This record gives sequence, structure tokens and C-alpha cells, in this order.
Amino acid sequence: MADDERYSQGKLVRRLLVLAWQFRADCLWSLSLSLLLVLLGIAGLKWLGLAIDVIRAALDPSLPAPAYPFGWQPPTAWSSLHIVAGLALAIVGLALARAGVTYAFNMITARLTQGEIVPALRAQLYAKLQRLSFSFFDIHGSNSIFNRVTGDVQNTRLFVDGVLLQGTNLLLTLGAYAFFMWRIQPELTLACLSVTLPLAWLAHYYSARLRPGYLRNRELTDDMILLFSENVRGMQTVKGFAAEAHQVRRFEAANTAVSAQQRRIFWDLSVFTPGTQLLSQLSLVILFAYGGWLYVQGKIALGGGMVVFAGLLQQFTAQVANIATIANSVQQSLAAARRVFEVLDTPVAVASRPDARPPGRLTGQVVFEKVTFGYHPDQPVLREISFAVRPGQVVGIFGMTGAGKSSLLGLIPRFYDPTAGRITVDGQDLRDLDLDAFRRQVGMVYQESFLFSNTVAANIAFGHPEATMAEIERAARIASAHDFIIGLPHGYETVLGESGVDLSGGQRQRLALARALILQPPMLILDDPTASVDARTEHEIVSALREAMTGRTTFVVSGRLNLLRRADVILVLEDGRLTQMGTHTELVNRPGPYRDTAELQIMDLDEPVREATA
Repeated sequence: MADDERYSQGKLVRRLLVLAWQFRADCLWSLSLSLLLVLLGIAGLKWLGLAIDVIRAALDPSLPAPAYPFGWQPPTAWSSLHIVAGLALAIVGLALARAGVTYAFNMITARLTQGEIVPALRAQLYAKLQRLSFSFFDIHGSNSIFNRVTGDVQNTRLFVDGVLLQGTNLLLTLGAYAFFMWRIQPELTLACLSVTLPLAWLAHYYSARLRPGYLRNRELTDDMILLFSENVRGMQTVKGFAAEAHQVRRFEAANTAVSAQQRRIFWDLSVFTPGTQLLSQLSLVILFAYGGWLYVQGKIALGGGMVVFAGLLQQFTAQVANIATIANSVQQSLAAARRVFEVLDTPVAVASRPDARPPGRLTGQVVFEKVTFGYHPDQPVLREISFAVRPGQVVGIFGMTGAGKSSLLGLIPRFYDPTAGRITVDGQDLRDLDLDAFRRQVGMVYQESFLFSNTVAANIAFGHPEATMAEIERAARIASAHDFIIGLPHGYETVLGESGVDLSGGQRQRLALARALILQPPMLILDDPTASVDARTEHEIVSALREAMTGRTTFVVSGRLNLLRRADVILVLEDGRLTQMGTHTELVNRPGPYRDTAELQIMDLDEPVREATA
């Protein structure tokens, strides 16, 4: 189904109504209170008209006696002044009651939208993001995801309070006002309300114009957030190249694009809103013109009833003017809802099957059987890869940039599924195993390991929150991290800065290794863990890795042969194909990219010696 059809306005409205139905109790409360406000307002006008009729009858006894509501008659001892005073007090009481009901309405509506709908929708979105496969994040940038979880969720709830509640309230109000106006003077009511048809057409026309603008505005906001977040993360590079002025200009351009798009939306609104107000005010012109003619013809009489009619009409026109706001909220909420539902509707590409079974304690026997994989089905990055790994073996993976090393690693913990072929662990197809249970038996350390803004202990125990302090320290000792941790200001309770910025690269890698080892996994994945550290730090990390790899099936990607040479077997990838396989000794004696790289690294090591002896 095409996206335009899948997210048509009608289907989005139906889905938003289903969302509102989940919180129907507070929705019904809000609607009931809004109806009560309408009735209190009409009652106030009715009593005001009655007070005017009492005063007119007192001044001119020839006029008909006022018609009191519900068959009530004031005590005979009451003078006209007493009656008017009683009605005035009643009107004040109604005003106080309206204030109390308005407060309750505002509180319930706020609880409904900000206390229920927004947190629930944001939680659904966050939970879905946790389940989505890496392919989703490969396509959508973090800027778009952040904007959907924050701004789009907030704008989506506009449908409930800005459209559903206000729209229903508008219909109830207009219906009630029209009914009571009809009871006072049917002909004048039809004449005054004749402007509602062009108002309805105008609202439909501008509502259709606004939606594409809001969608484009959200996309431009995504671009602005991306530029801002990249600038913050890359501040060192920006300052290193003295590019602050250039970045300011780029952000100003993105900010201007968002602002210009918003101005186009506001331009439509600036035409639409006065148009609705003009049409709604025409009803007052009709009241005075046609109402005056009816009075001259003797078809209506001036009095409290006409004062009530005029008050109802004024309230009616004020409500009609809200059509512009509601139409704007409709398209703003629909544009945001589409982006939210796009995430919620995204299929989970990699998930546990309904009949998936727990893997049990694995030994780490891994077999690739003619595995082909591509991020796009028609563009494979790995082609018919086949190899077998025995439990406890250390497997090195070597290749030039773009050879497919990281893609191969991503298949082992099942971040992606092969396009063709299969991968087995201990003879079991990965797709038959419970995904979470399997991944908890695979420890992973990346080239740039991410640390959370939390304590050192919490970072190590991230995958095992219930771990004891003894288990945390054990993992830290294996990773050669314990010594530097106890030297931190608060030891294991030291709170790290964002992404572990207050640690060295080697320290971050050793914490990441400890985090990978906390569950004592039988399998370990190391994606170039020494690529961004100096030689001395590399030696420290390699020493820690050597102990960590003992007794575990380990896959190591590295461009530095001093780490790969310790592997039991090395896989050489070229353009997504497995072209060579063997030990370090075997490969350096066999023509190919591995030997070429070994010779270059040996030459690089010998160069300082030759320069020193020259």
C-alpha cells in the first residue's frame, strides 16, 4: 500500500480516534464539562433577559408579565427590585459556577493530554525504537528520531484537545445556541446562520492547504536539529579548523528555511482567520438589518428575548471564529501523527519467531553456510561466505576498507539476517533461537564504545543490572580496568560525563570490555577495539583482551596484525568474498592482501631504525 494511501487524512483521523478512545473516561469528562459550560452560559443569558423583562414590565405595566422558567413564580411580597436583585445574585452564582467548571475542565484536559496521551504515546514510540532493527536506524537519522519522539508526539496530542475536544465542544455549543435562538425567532435564526455554509467551505479549503506545509516544516526541522547536534558533537573539529563563523552561517540558513516555511503557513492562516471572523461578523449585520425589518413589520418585539437572542448570536459567532484554530490544529496534528505512526508501523525486520526456543548455554560453535547479505537486497556486501568455527577458537577478520568486515560481525549477534544462506550456533539456526536470550551470550566491544552518563559500576553492569559488586569487580579485573577505576574520585561510584568524556580512550575501551564480560558470555565480538588508541594503550588493551578471549569463541576485526597474529584462524575478505583463510604464519607466506599489509607494517616499524642508523 502506498504511503499516501496508507496515511490518508481519513485513516489518520480514525487511528487518532482509536488513540483517544483509550482514554475515553477523561475525554467524556471533558466533553460533559464543556456541555455544562454551554448550559450555564445559556442560563446566564436567559436570566439576564428575564431581568430586562422584569424591569420593562415595572416601567410599563401594559406590557405582558415576564415568563418565569420551569413554572416558578416569585413570592407575591417581592417587588420588582427584589426580583431583579435575586436574578443578579443568580447570575453571579452562575458566573462562579462557570469559573469552577472551567477550572475542572482545564485540569482534566491537561491531565488527559500531558499526563496520559503524551507519556503513553512517547513510551510506545520509545519501546518500538528499542525493538526496531539496525536497518531502520541506517535509514533514519537520529535528528529525525529525536524530533518524532519529542515535537511530533506533542503535536499529535493536539488532535485530542485541539480538534476532538474543541471540535465536539464547538458542535455542541453551536447546536445549543442555534436551538435556543430558533425557539426565540426562527426566521431571524435562519437568516443569521446562513453564513455558516461559506464558513464550512472556507475551513475545508484552507485545511487542505495547510497539511503539506506542516509536513515540510517537520522535515526542515529535522535538518536543523541534525546540523545542531552534529555541531555540538563535532565542536572540537569546528574549533580546530576555526570554522565557527561557517557553522553559524549554515545554522542560520537552516533556521531561516524553517522560519520561511512557517511564514508560509502563517500567511495562509493570516488570510483564513480574518476570513472566518469577517463571515461570522456578517451574522451580526444580518441581525440588525433583518431583525430591524422584522421589528418594523411588527413580527418581533423588542425585549429580554431579543437581548438573549443577540447574546446567543454573539457567542455563536465567537465560537465560529474558532474554526480557524481547529482547522490549523487538524493539519498540524495529522502531519505529526503521520510521522509518529510511520515509526510505530515500521515492521521489525529482525525479531524472535513465535516458536523461538531458548538456546541454553552455548559452547560457541559457529558455522556460516553460503551466507549472502546486503543492506539492500539487490546490492550484496557479502557473497556466499562459508566457514566453521570450533568452540573457544579466536577468529581474526581482515580486509581492506569496504571489504565487509563489520557487516559480517553484525550477522553474528543477529543485528541483521542473511539475504541467503544461514548461520548456526551449536548446530541451531540463529533464526530459531530466542533473540534476547541469544544476544545475552554474546559480548561486544566496538571501536568507539559508548558509555552512559552514569556510575562506572552501572556502566559495567549495563547488561546485568542485578549484578553484585563482586561480579562487577571480577569483570573489571579481567578487563584490566580495576586499577584505574579505584583511582577515580569515587571509585566504582564515580559518575561519568557524557559518553565517558572524562576518561581516556584506553580506559573507555577497558570499561566496555568489562561490560561485555559481566555475563561471562561464551562468545565475544571485538570490532577493531585498538584502532583509536596509542601503542602503549594498545598493549594494555591487548593484554586484557588476551585474558578475556581465553575459553571463549572470539571474533576479532583489526587492521593491526599484532592482534590478529594471535588468532587461531584468520578470514581474509575482499569485496565481500572470503578469499583466504589460515593462520598468521600461513597467510604471511601466501600472496595476498594480508601479506602485503604485513610487509607494509614491518617496513613502517623498520623505518625509524633505518633513520636512526643513517
